[in-house]
Amino acid sequence: MFSMIHPDYEAYAEAHTSAETDVLYQLNRETNLKVMQPRMLSGHLQGKILEMISCMLQPSQILEIGTYTGYSAIALCKGLQENGELHTIEINPEHENMAATYFNKAGLSQKIKQYIGDALAIIPAIDLIFDLVFIDADKENYTAYFEMVLPKTRKGGFIIADNVLWSGKIFTEPLDNDTETKGIIDFNNAIKKDSRVEKLLLPVRDGLMIMRKL
Repeated sequence: MFSMIHPDYEAYAEAHTSAETDVLYQLNRETNLKVMQPRMLSGHLQGKILEMISCMLQPSQILEIGTYTGYSAIALCKGLQENGELHTIEINPEHENMAATYFNKAGLSQKIKQYIGDALAIIPAIDLIFDLVFIDADKENYTAYFEMVLPKTRKGGFIIADNVLWSGKIFTEPLDNDTETKGIIDFNNAIKKDSRVEKLLLPVRDGLMIMRKL
């Protein structure tokens, strides 16, 4: 994962942050050894941020768009209420088994519901109101995901979007075929003007946009 933080600062932050659980450490390692684009993993520092936010909110329903190998889902589950659920959507079926294996290792199989397919088609079919939403999928659809999940987020609930600094590409004019950079820039600009949410762009790792529904 690209990080906007100086490597020395990030190493110091990780050294002074509670360690990953054994399951998350194993998942982190296996993802880096076996899966293409392991930089997509949330990792230690960002995972702990997501975990802390979840613990503060104590949500009963969480929606995640972009499971990858399951690291962020496990972190987000830390704050779930006893009967709470996390619904996680992944478009790539190759990641399903690894994520399911680690959900089981973490004792979360009964709390996590996995969906494989296009999130734009799946989200409307999930008839729930969410306390917390985490968006970490294809960047060109961030604005569409936000508009789709906002009505499904309770008042005072939170939506978090990952990679909003996009390796610094947001500071340059994107190429005509760079739909992901255009998607992130358009999303950031739309959120900046959106009066329906209070927002904080947190410059940690590749950027987290934290939004509270008003």
